[in-house]
Amino acid sequence: MTILKAAMIQQSCGNDRDSNLEKSCGMIREAAASGAKLVVLQELHTGPYFCQIENPDLFDLAEPIPGPSTANLGQLARELGIVIVASLFERRAPGLYHNTAVVLEKDGSIAGTYRKMHIPDDPGFYEKFYFTPGDLGFTPIETSVGKLGVLVCWDQWYPEAARLMALAGADLLIYPTAIGWDPHDTGEEQERQREAWITVQRGHAIANGLPLLAVNRVGYEASTECNDIGIKFWGSSFAAGPQGEFLVEASRDSEEVIHVALDLARSERVRRIWPFLRDRRIDGYGDLLKRFRD
Repeated sequence: MTILKAAMIQQSCGNDRDSNLEKSCGMIREAAASGAKLVVLQELHTGPYFCQIENPDLFDLAEPIPGPSTANLGQLARELGIVIVASLFERRAPGLYHNTAVVLEKDGSIAGTYRKMHIPDDPGFYEKFYFTPGDLGFTPIETSVGKLGVLVCWDQWYPEAARLMALAGADLLIYPTAIGWDPHDTGEEQERQREAWITVQRGHAIANGLPLLAVNRVGYEASTECNDIGIKFWGSSFAAGPQGEFLVEASRDSEEVIHVALDLARSERVRRIWPFLRDRRIDGYGDLLKRFRD
């Protein structure tokens, strides 16, 4: 397979888990009906982005893997004959939780999981309270549509993560995401943030010669502690080719099924003319293992 028909599900989320999952499944069916063989959901798609506050009761939102969501999505993957990338709040053990991407193969089985490695702790994004850093490393997940280099949200700012997925043989990079604006920021600052988010990921595609899918949510979600505080998720889900070129870009504020045809054979052609992997000076990169060079 050289041309992979993929789809990204950009949606808003309410407080009812079943309604959110029902909406996701409906959009997945729409994607499959249009020929998609790979469908990617946004980060933590079964509910609102709960990390705006620190509240121990919110750990009740977590679920095991395998669990209810993987059962539902696995059944759908098998029915439609597609691969689905989902993003869940994983309950691994009492007191041990992860932000986990899970890939469902077209036969309904779990092809593999990735636990988010980089965990932010910023105003409105208090993820370190909820998520233990991942311990599965940067390993692509082998599927019937290719080796998927699945990373999650905050991982998208780190070139090391994308590089390690590429070095492990990933055919494409995938980033389920939940990112947005503080509505109190100026319009200029909001635009700088969105453009930085897009630019850094296009850079990962270029530096590694790989296509890339970035899937974000939309809508305003108020903090459960104060309606005047919240996040306006900026949508803008997009696909880029191995030279960073835009293949498709979604709106900033609408729910959409975004379709794209990825030519996986282009990575070979691009890497021949831009041989970044050949010219890496791996003998001089030892200081990357240091936090900072004093």
